[in-house]
Amino acid sequence: MILIKNTQRTIPINVSKIEKDAQKILRILGYDDFDLGIWFCSDATIKKYNREYRKKDKITDILSFAYHFDLKPGQKVKPKTPEDKNLGDLIIAPTYVKKDLPRWDQTFAQRMQMLLVHGICHLLGYDHIKDTDYEIMKKKEDQILKKLT
Repeated sequence: MILIKNTQRTIPINVSKIEKDAQKILRILGYDDFDLGIWFCSDATIKKYNREYRKKDKITDILSFAYHFDLKPGQKVKPKTPEDKNLGDLIIAPTYVKKDLPRWDQTFAQRMQMLLVHGICHLLGYDHIKDTDYEIMKKKEDQILKKLT
């Protein structure tokens, strides 16, 4: 189940499209029966979470909180209990995403789709701290995006 919460009121969110895209991404990855939380929040809220959990006192576009935090890229989740069928949560700040659009040369809808893919990849153990990790993650994101559009 995909649970979407929108507590910001500045940017209109097409919740139905986000839910369909998220479900399709999960299906592509073989996790269509897993849970995913998505929270659209204010810039101030995401800044607070970024400071608290990443020690970065600044606004960002998305944060990912993996349920299976020790998963390696490409490793499949093998649920042992019903609770294990949870990928985790994404927190997205739409106001920041919109302000940051010129940097990406994308529409708001395209950027939101990309961030969903990016965030879900993080939930599955992908990262971009090192260049080699970035290349692996980017390849996975591109594969998903091709199937998504």
